[in-house]
This record gives sequence, C-alpha cells and structure tokens, in this order.
Amino acid sequence: MLLTDFSNKDLSNWYIVNDVVMGGRSDAIFYMNDDSAAVFKGSVSLENNGGFSMVKYNFENRDIKDYSKIVFKVKGDNKRYQLRLQSDINQMHSFIQYFQTTNDWQIIELDLEDFYPSFRGRKLNLENFEGNNLEGIALLIGNKKAEDFELMIKWIALK
Repeated sequence: MLLTDFSNKDLSNWYIVNDVVMGGRSDAIFYMNDDSAAVFKGSVSLENNGGFSMVKYNFENRDIKDYSKIVFKVKGDNKRYQLRLQSDINQMHSFIQYFQTTNDWQIIELDLEDFYPSFRGRKLNLENFEGNNLEGIALLIGNKKAEDFELMIKWIALK
C-alpha cells in the first residue's frame, strides 16, 4: 500500500514541528525538488533546551492489518533519523524506530512490530506498535547535537 510518492507534488498535509514549541531554536523547511523528491532540510539547535526537528503527515485512518513492514526510499546525509508512526493522531505518544542514512539513494525496510512507544524522547512502558491501523507518520532528527541536515524522500509504502 503506497502511503505517498509525492507524484502530485502536494505537501499540504505535511507540516513542520520544531523544538520552538518548547522554546528551542531549530529550524526546518519541507519542499519538493526538481527530481520530484520531498526534501526535509534545516538546522537542529541545542539552544534553550532545543534539539529536534520533525515533519509530520496525517491522513485518514488506514487499516494496515495485512502489512508487516514500512518501506521508504530516501537519500540522506549520513545522519540518523527516526521514523514515527501514530495509530491515533489524538494520542500524545508515537511509535518510533531509528534508521541511518547514506549519501546515496537507499530503500529502507522496517518491521512494524519493532516500533516502540515513545513520548518526548522517553521510551514508554507500553506494548510495541500493534499494526492494526495508521493515521500519521513523521520523520524526526534529534541526535543530541547541533547539526544541519537534509533528507530527501521519494516514496513511503507498506508491505
């Protein structure tokens, strides 16, 4: 099941959440490049207890019981990112898993059952992602250091 491939160049359901919501100073943009890839680019700052930048995509609830993996094509900057899943966008926590990028296009495949619950950087004492439904995904960088970043995304799908 394709979640997005950016072919329609519509980013209206995607939005940036930076640490400025907590007083931080990180900054990011999300845009389409000339190669029809979405680009998440910015700078993470540790000033004022900051340290993260995220781009989120919410959508209508999707039944994903028949899928066991999330697969996406990205080109990064040799930095570590989080992919975050939400089964209910009204919940405060997300289910997260880290992935490492390279400077080349790569297809990353993550098992849904390995996404664990987290809230504000802390692992929660709850069950891992149960994989019944999905209402939101996000990409986050927050490696506890000040750094510039750039992540290109071609598509995201379930398998």
